[in-house]
Amino acid sequence: MSRDKTDNQSLSQRLHAVIPGGAHTYSRGDDQFPSNAPALLERGEGAYVWDVDGNRYLDYGMALRSVTLGYAHPKVNAAAIAEIGKGVGLTRASMTELRAAERLSQLIPAAEMVKFAKNGSNVTTAAVKIARAYTRRKYVCVPRQHPFFSFDDWFIGSTAIKRGVLSEHASTTLLFDYNDINSLAAHFAAYPDQIAAVMLEPATHITPCSSTCSARWPQIPCAECPENSTNFLHQVRNLAHANGALFILDEMITGFRWHLKGAQHFFGVEPDLVTFGKAMANGFALAAVAGKAEYMEVGAINKPGMERTFLLSSTHGGEMPALGAFLAAVDICEQEDVPAHLWSYGARLREGLQALAAERGLADHFLLEGPAVALNYVTRDATGQASPVMRTIFAQEMLRNRVMIPWISISLAHGPTELDQTLLAASKALDVYAAALNGNPADFLEGEPVKPVFRPTN
Repeated sequence: MSRDKTDNQSLSQRLHAVIPGGAHTYSRGDDQFPSNAPALLERGEGAYVWDVDGNRYLDYGMALRSVTLGYAHPKVNAAAIAEIGKGVGLTRASMTELRAAERLSQLIPAAEMVKFAKNGSNVTTAAVKIARAYTRRKYVCVPRQHPFFSFDDWFIGSTAIKRGVLSEHASTTLLFDYNDINSLAAHFAAYPDQIAAVMLEPATHITPCSSTCSARWPQIPCAECPENSTNFLHQVRNLAHANGALFILDEMITGFRWHLKGAQHFFGVEPDLVTFGKAMANGFALAAVAGKAEYMEVGAINKPGMERTFLLSSTHGGEMPALGAFLAAVDICEQEDVPAHLWSYGARLREGLQALAAERGLADHFLLEGPAVALNYVTRDATGQASPVMRTIFAQEMLRNRVMIPWISISLAHGPTELDQTLLAASKALDVYAAALNGNPADFLEGEPVKPVFRPTN
């Protein structure tokens, strides 16, 4: 049974009546989806989600990119349930906590020490605190092209949303441009001996490699490219270290996707500090800040006489079900070479979508950008400008054909059947897209177009 629009609006109203924003992260908000998207989902399994009326959707949102193995993976669930039986969280550190920290440390060379938390914002803020405590400096640099690092004032104040933010905290964050080393160098020149760290994602759909990079995953990772030492990440690391600042990689999205050992391994660069979350526990609430012991030990209590740094202190940071889920998820990721599957499926998806767009004369108006593991679809209007209206029309029509694709996040559960279903839905969606492009797009749009999260007014 399909739910009609009135019911959808009623559910949305109930959500907004009791939850500011209608969800517990703005990326799940109504303004991020077409009006025909289900207001509520009931459950997920594999690559699919179901709404409250039992309608099934093939999902490419994958819980905001936090699920890489598929929803409700039985081995991950079993590991979490086993930890629930041990008591969930104990009065002192648990054996599960130790095993999880040692597993991450053994897997990631840069992760000599680890602190766990429940969300990415806490660990990125912790990384900034570590850098400030170690260097005793004030400023942190982040790329303006990377959309989100933390809900804390030091970062949110650098976006278009200023209300409720302490400007003196936001003023300590300096923005530079990804792949423009001169824009970062200008900050070091303007703030000599005052910058504690540079934090950035290793890559998004934009990579740090030059246009002549010969990397071809999985055959030739970037680390084996002759030009690897000159890519942007190496430039940033060298510049930061030359100026006494720490080099921090935020692997919230890239971790356990680009490579089992993270995008840092793929690109052949080692950070001083690194943050993980999302996919590390296949959707369970877990995040981590890790790094070289020299820096992480600012939060230690076993160094007599050392000045204390109050780092992360979280009742639920050592919650055993999430840590058990992590241990199971990383084993599966290793045993089944999940990153290789994500790259392979992404390549086939890109090829299929590009072919469908070309068949309809849309090659310049519906594009796939980025490497296969981090695809982004770009929608352009008749003038060639990026268009949220056209993006909404495409997502709207995919939903009409039971595919939810607000962005592209692939999991191990996406296989040949899901690829065929996606391309069949896309063939129908792009027919409508072409008609809208040749006519008045507003005539094809139901409701409002999607909006950016970071905007000053609703």
